[in-house]
Amino acid sequence: MSGTPRLRSAYPSTPRSGQTNNEQHGPATDVSLPRVPLPMQAKLEQDTQAPIIPFGLVDAPSQRLYVASFYLGLVVWRLCDYYGLVSNETDSFQLFMKWVVIDGVVLYGLPGLRIPWLQWSSTTMTMLFALHAILDYVLMFRVPIPLEAWLIAFTRLLYDRELAVSERRVKPASVLHNSSLILGKQIIHILPEGSAMLNPNQTAYCIDAFTTSVNLPIRINQTNPVLIELQRIDLDTNSNETLTIHARELQRLKKQAEKQLFNRASTEPFSLQYQVKQTGLYRLQRVVDESQLEVQRRLSDTLVVHCPSAHVSVVPETKCVGDLSNFYLQVDATPPIHIKYSKLVNTEESGHAVLTIPPRSPISPLARQKTSGALISKDSVVDADVSWARSQSTRISVNESLGTSGSWQYLIDEVQDGCGNIMDYASHRLVNQRRRHGSIELPLEQRFSVHRRPKAALRSCDSQHALQVPKGKPVKLPLQVTSTGTDSADQCAHQLSYRFTPALDLLPNQEHAGDATLAEFKFEPHAIDYEIREPGLYTLQSIESAFCVGEILEPSSCLLSNPPEPELSLATQNIPDRCAGNSIGLLVDLDWTGTPPFRLSYIIRRRGGPVTPKVLDSDLLHTQLELRPMHSGYYTYEFLDISDAVYREPRSLRSQNLILEQDVKPPASARFLDAYPTRKTCIGVPVALGVQLSGEAPWRLDYELVHHGRRQKHKIEGIESNIYTLTTDELEDGGEYSLALSAVTDRSGCKVSLELETKIEVALQRPKASFGLVEGHRSIHALEGKRVRLPLRLQGEPPWTVRYWNIDGVEGSITESVFMKSNDEIEVSEAGIYELIQVNDGTCPGNVEAASNKFKVEWIARPMVHVSESATIEHLLGKYVKKEVCEGDEDAVEVSFTGTPPFDLEYQHLVKPERGSHSSSTRTFSAGINLASIRMESVEAGVHQYKVSKLSDLSYNYNARKFSPVTIEQRVHARPSAAFMEGGKTYKYCKEEDAGGENVPITLKGLPPFHLEVEVRHHASPKPELVTIPNIEGHRYSLHISHRLLSLGTHAVLIRKVRDAHGCQRQMDQEAPRVQVNVAEVPSISALEARTDYCIGDRISYMLSGLPPFNVFYTFHGQERKAFAPTTNFRRLAEKPGEFTITAVTDQRSVDCKAHTHITKVIHEMPSVRVSKGRTATVDIHEGGEAEILFEFGGTPPFEFTSNPPKGKRPHVLDTKSDISHEYTKTVLASDEGIYEVVAIKDRFCSFSTQKVYGKSGQKLLT
Repeated sequence: MSGTPRLRSAYPSTPRSGQTNNEQHGPATDVSLPRVPLPMQAKLEQDTQAPIIPFGLVDAPSQRLYVASFYLGLVVWRLCDYYGLVSNETDSFQLFMKWVVIDGVVLYGLPGLRIPWLQWSSTTMTMLFALHAILDYVLMFRVPIPLEAWLIAFTRLLYDRELAVSERRVKPASVLHNSSLILGKQIIHILPEGSAMLNPNQTAYCIDAFTTSVNLPIRINQTNPVLIELQRIDLDTNSNETLTIHARELQRLKKQAEKQLFNRASTEPFSLQYQVKQTGLYRLQRVVDESQLEVQRRLSDTLVVHCPSAHVSVVPETKCVGDLSNFYLQVDATPPIHIKYSKLVNTEESGHAVLTIPPRSPISPLARQKTSGALISKDSVVDADVSWARSQSTRISVNESLGTSGSWQYLIDEVQDGCGNIMDYASHRLVNQRRRHGSIELPLEQRFSVHRRPKAALRSCDSQHALQVPKGKPVKLPLQVTSTGTDSADQCAHQLSYRFTPALDLLPNQEHAGDATLAEFKFEPHAIDYEIREPGLYTLQSIESAFCVGEILEPSSCLLSNPPEPELSLATQNIPDRCAGNSIGLLVDLDWTGTPPFRLSYIIRRRGGPVTPKVLDSDLLHTQLELRPMHSGYYTYEFLDISDAVYREPRSLRSQNLILEQDVKPPASARFLDAYPTRKTCIGVPVALGVQLSGEAPWRLDYELVHHGRRQKHKIEGIESNIYTLTTDELEDGGEYSLALSAVTDRSGCKVSLELETKIEVALQRPKASFGLVEGHRSIHALEGKRVRLPLRLQGEPPWTVRYWNIDGVEGSITESVFMKSNDEIEVSEAGIYELIQVNDGTCPGNVEAASNKFKVEWIARPMVHVSESATIEHLLGKYVKKEVCEGDEDAVEVSFTGTPPFDLEYQHLVKPERGSHSSSTRTFSAGINLASIRMESVEAGVHQYKVSKLSDLSYNYNARKFSPVTIEQRVHARPSAAFMEGGKTYKYCKEEDAGGENVPITLKGLPPFHLEVEVRHHASPKPELVTIPNIEGHRYSLHISHRLLSLGTHAVLIRKVRDAHGCQRQMDQEAPRVQVNVAEVPSISALEARTDYCIGDRISYMLSGLPPFNVFYTFHGQERKAFAPTTNFRRLAEKPGEFTITAVTDQRSVDCKAHTHITKVIHEMPSVRVSKGRTATVDIHEGGEAEILFEFGGTPPFEFTSNPPKGKRPHVLDTKSDISHEYTKTVLASDEGIYEVVAIKDRFCSFSTQKVYGKSGQKLLT
């Protein structure tokens, strides 16, 4: 066998372990032949193809076995990881990546071992790796796979059988989908008629430097042309020429069209793309087909014009606010032309504009928006005038005001000609295309840089207010520069010009002279430092910036003047004493020269005393200065310097030697030291007033004290000190006193009258203090610890100082407070009786009224909870014990509260069950009155403890230090229970038996004796029977049901109620396990559907009652048959027509007793239809002709059939339509092209449909 030739694709032969390497890799030759040594290259190839593990060490089958065992080990490991993933919730992603890496290493490393039969191609390895990766994903991420559903579906796909009425298994699909019921179809063809049309979609075409040619589409329909003639009219000369497309070129154009529509049907229209390179009006003149006949042409003229274009005639970019844009748009296109441009102001879009240019020729069809059909006369094109289609060059002026400063930009967006050609300049594609062609790009935008106009005016100087400057001093020109629309100016160089006339050359009306000087200077708006010095009239003439001429605003003129320097002249006279004749001062007359206000600095020097500097300000040109010292002595007055409003630097007067000297002896005088016009004091208290005297000691002082019209004169002599304290007698009457100094006399004996007076207000009575009323009482109830304000009533003059104490508080603790209002409040925070002790106002001590000097403060009681003892509750060992109840009983405990309702209560509910761990919960509720009920929980048996832990009311929040918890305890007994020991079991009872039967065991829980109530319910009777069993002493009971309570059928026995010795009762759940008692004789059968007529393919179903399995006896086609039914459902597939009658039925418990019945069902055959004798017929007709279609029916009339839309070649669809026939044949006439066939048929009993959806074009229904 070693010499047997092998295919290249076959597996290599398995080498034997006894062969050498040369035998394994060399050609299959006879062993007796001499061995020829291989070349060196062949030996290298053999070494390269040799396995990693030599076959002499491990043969090939063993190596494959080891690889397979290793792979099975990996599979087992993989399944173990999957099991651990399911049970331990391990990270799926790590396991997935682990197995992907392991599979990749194993699969891609396996060919490296070079084991025969395991050296697969890279494509195979990649597919295996992908399958392993999918398997890893499914396992490690636990992707559910419906294997059972797939298995069932696969089984049904291979073996789908169902029992039929003939008791044999058939495929339902072969019965339900009988294709022989609808046979035949008829095909109608309408002979085609050809046509041709130029540019059917009425596309606009244009030619320019970039688009040098266009393809005009010629649509060909239902014909094969061999000659096409096009007529072209030149737009510039109106000359016409004929363009002929011959058969060879047409063949080339048709091949191009077929390449674009490679799957085109032979009858579908197609378009020939004919290339033209000249502008003009094109018309399809003649089309000839293969039969040398002219094909029908649809008249349609096509214009090929020059592509529209536009550009901007650029003007200078610098503008000023208020200038006009004043530039042009140059447009070249076939009218009517629509050009659209946009405007951007400061990079923000400011709107679009669309301009329309009408055609110059009134005969242009484009002006009537006609771009399709015949654009010129249909008869002849010889004398046709197409000048209206020529490109028109138009210049459009764009002239609008530039009202905002900044960057303005006008952009041409698009231009459209009358044919509909659009040149979109806004697209970047066109810009790139122009650059790509290297053409000279015309400007498409106009930019402007709009600058603000400067404005100039003078400030703080106008024709009515001159600018006054000291002689020889320069001053900055008071210039204010702004710009249009803002208070600031552009930061660029400005130039200003002005006229100047010296003050001596001004005209009498203060206007410029004829020889006024014109000057100009440049400046920056942020640093205007131009100085003027010469007096005269300055008038602004013009201002301009680097870009714009500005405007001069008012005020624009300013008069610069140099007023005279300030001067002072003075005259003096003595001020004599009228009594003694001595000089008591100087009266100086000051005459000013200059610009007021004036300021004069001088000093007063007293011999032997300090130097006092003085400053005098005057707004007048003449001022009188009175120098009258208060003390006697030799005085020197020296005037130092002077300044005015213009010459602000003081000008020295020392050169004028303005010094005055005088020996002054002032007259006697007196004044009060205190500046208060009114003084207050208490009644019955003297008043002391300080008086300052001037003159020569000793003095005598006269004063008067006036009260209620009574005047008392007093005299004080021998006063040696110039400061004297005047003390009055005790003022016994309240009210206002006036104390006036009437005269003073010094050592010279001259008496000087005085007019000094002060007021003294004496309180009419002493201050008083008392407590006010709160709601008619001097007592208040407040929250404990809250600060309480006690009303205080005060009489007298504020402020009042009140001392009070708490009688019930700390002994000797007296509080002193100051109050400013007569109706004030004392704030306290402790309960007790507060007593006023003493009161003083701002002037006098007062009295406390004994009748209202006390105020009582009481705390509102804190909330408390109380439980009243009764027959059901008693207090034991510090807690309240409630009477025992049963589990689930409703119970509550009444509690009462003291405090201010509503009350908020929180209590803890602790449950100590009979079995299990303790549990607790916290609950809250609110009570609107002083009584409330706490609901006692009885859901769980055990000891329930309720501890009221928190209580608050309207006045107080919960305070743990002020509240004592209350505990209530109650025991809840578990309710008894009863259950069937074998719940769900069915017990058999015979109807014929007089006594006996099985006992039903019941187990009970609780404290015996028990009282049991059992319910026996028949499935057909709504009223159950009740059985009462008292005094059951044990926990087990055997229930025997009396036969008088049973009837034929199934009974449900359930426990209704149970009660134990505690008096606790349980109403058993209706869903609790129950037992069945079956009393039966014979089974029965009934049809699930009331109808008697069925069709082939329908399923006839019955319901059986009894104990499965069943035997069903029936007749079909006159034959008696027997069927086996394992469940209570019996169903058969209607396979053949005929009568199907059920005659009897038996079940497992009544095998020997049949239940006879007679249920008959009639199975009808399916309707059928044949079109054209059941064959496919083809009929050709002309347009407008008709063809007959014959329909033959089988079944029971009347017949109703539905035809689908005919499947034809024309792309149109008619509506589906149904038709009725009362006979077994029907003929219908049809005139539309297509395939006619029936999709559904229905007779009197049955219907059939192919359930096929048709949607192809060209289908029609029967008419």
